Amino acid sequence: MHDIVQEYYGKTLQRTGDLQTSACCDISQVPAWLKPLLSRIHPEVLERYYGCGLVCPPLLEGCRVLDLGCGSGRDVYALAQLVGPTGEVIGVDMTDEQLAVARRHQQYHRDTVGYDNVKFLHGYIERLAELNLEPGSFDVIVSNCVVNLSPDKDAVLRDVNRLLKTGGEFYFSDVYADRRVPDDVRNDPVLYGECLGGALYWNDFLRLANKHGFDDPRLTADRPLDITNPELAARAKGIGFHSATYRLFKVDGLESACEDYGQAVVYRGSIAGTANRFVLDKHHNIETGRVFPVCGNTFRMLHDSRFRAHFDFIGDFSRHYGLFPGCGGELPFDKPDAAAVPCC
Repeated sequence: MHDIVQEYYGKTLQRTGDLQTSACCDISQVPAWLKPLLSRIHPEVLERYYGCGLVCPPLLEGCRVLDLGCGSGRDVYALAQLVGPTGEVIGVDMTDEQLAVARRHQQYHRDTVGYDNVKFLHGYIERLAELNLEPGSFDVIVSNCVVNLSPDKDAVLRDVNRLLKTGGEFYFSDVYADRRVPDDVRNDPVLYGECLGGALYWNDFLRLANKHGFDDPRLTADRPLDITNPELAARAKGIGFHSATYRLFKVDGLESACEDYGQAVVYRGSIAGTANRFVLDKHHNIETGRVFPVCGNTFRMLHDSRFRAHFDFIGDFSRHYGLFPGCGGELPFDKPDAAAVPCC
């Protein structure tokens, strides 16, 4: 699988337009705040972008960030501007051709933003221990449509937990299937390279996250994928694929379900760019100044992370009221509709 991915992303693909599906490219509208950041990134880096989502969570200034499968470095160079001169972003990738593009433009980055805070390492995301990165040293770990390409996702999640600080988060976009992908799809080189063959069944992903200490994964955004190539669609056997962005918090005390302790939070509106509301995930759009009831897990995610100083907290864990309303186990993604369109 490593050989397939290295061949596909190192030699077969030369630009975003070479992709045959909408899986590994982001068709969502670029938010206004991101456009100035992208304008400072070299055009060749942008041209070799194959991500499927936006992996720039808020409140990154001064943070140490690790990008798994950084490719040509688009997200690294965007995140580097968000963490600022006191932060650091390290990108890891196994494809020499992609890393060559990323490294070629480090001086351009230094000249454009005025500081040097990026580093690129050659390595495999399921063998991060070989890179001698300090355990518990990263505030945030990101990945953009790469975990699905790994043949050992169990090892990826294990090392992510090992490298994150307590209170840190894994914020990443990837491709998921609505059922377990059969072997003939998984072993198809093109479908694998297009981020479909290696996609996890969404419920298996949740189990894997729980196994490695990431209880209660939070879905922030998703979109159904449209396979417009008829031949590839036939080979995919009608499986439903979704691009989705999750955030996994490394926070002590999280439970496997959303439990009700009668708690609430009030957002102060103090995070740059989010003065009116703070969006934790698809179900937690917290309006500034408004008392917002939360489950115990949400309380801990906000209280025991870098977001703590931006909220007021109401209640404790002294009394339990059962399962928090609306905590279900059905398919979390939006269903496909006429709005699902290809990007390539």
